[in-house]
Amino acid sequence: MDQTPRSAILIVNALSRQGKEQFDTACAALKTAGIELIEAIAIDKPGTLVDRVEAAVAKKPPMLIVGGGDGSLSCSVDSLVGTDIVFGILPLGTANSFARTLGIPLDLDGAVNVIANGEERRVDVGMIDDDYYCNCAAIGLSTKIGDRIPPMLKKTLGRLGYLMWASYQSLKFKGFRLTVTIDGKSETLKVVEVRIANGPYHGGVELVDDADPQSGEIVVQAVVGNSPTQLGWSWFASWLRLKSRKDTTREFHGREIRIETQPPQKISIDGEVLAKTPVTAKVARAAVLVMAPAAS
Repeated sequence: MDQTPRSAILIVNALSRQGKEQFDTACAALKTAGIELIEAIAIDKPGTLVDRVEAAVAKKPPMLIVGGGDGSLSCSVDSLVGTDIVFGILPLGTANSFARTLGIPLDLDGAVNVIANGEERRVDVGMIDDDYYCNCAAIGLSTKIGDRIPPMLKKTLGRLGYLMWASYQSLKFKGFRLTVTIDGKSETLKVVEVRIANGPYHGGVELVDDADPQSGEIVVQAVVGNSPTQLGWSWFASWLRLKSRKDTTREFHGREIRIETQPPQKISIDGEVLAKTPVTAKVARAAVLVMAPAAS
């Protein structure tokens, strides 16, 4: 018997890279695939997404479909934690790291097919203190990129725009000291970036191989060094899947990890700068029900 929900509320962040252009197409594709849309909402005012998601969840639909980038998904997941509402994902952002982690196709038709014909899967979500997130939080150059990138550069050039802005920001970037504490044991090291990962992808690149949203653990990966050049090499080696990529990082695994930096650093949570060190990173085990590709 098919258990997949056949009705849903759709919320699309029209401010995301593809959101406005794809809204009508997404509505039509979902209906063609047999998904009845109880409501279809395009968010075009900044700062209103969370309220609209909360209102939708309060109506207890069988499924809530959110279209947007990683930031949109991360803003939505807080309302879904602990419910039986199925989370459907339309990757309409720039990096779409959480969709990549789940194996959801990045094209609209492929993503709709997963929503209509995939399987339900319970997955972990990360936590920075009490804030839930889907895929990856970051400290370092990534934060400066996400905090200050001109919106039009991000929207028009996508990942290339991120790369250009990263190159500019790296010219004035300095490393910092990271202290990680697990079960009362602490270690301090000099780093240029920290990834607090629930999934392997960050910025659309597979960087944290061992992070898995069904593992019950959070992974803190530190890129060691003091120079932006070392961070650039780490990204390049990871992009090409070189064995040497492992030499550029240190990893810490656990269900709860205390993170401190000197000096204090802002934290980008799924692309949105929302916190500052010190924080406690945790995993919320099997907290959200998502539509994922059916097992082959």
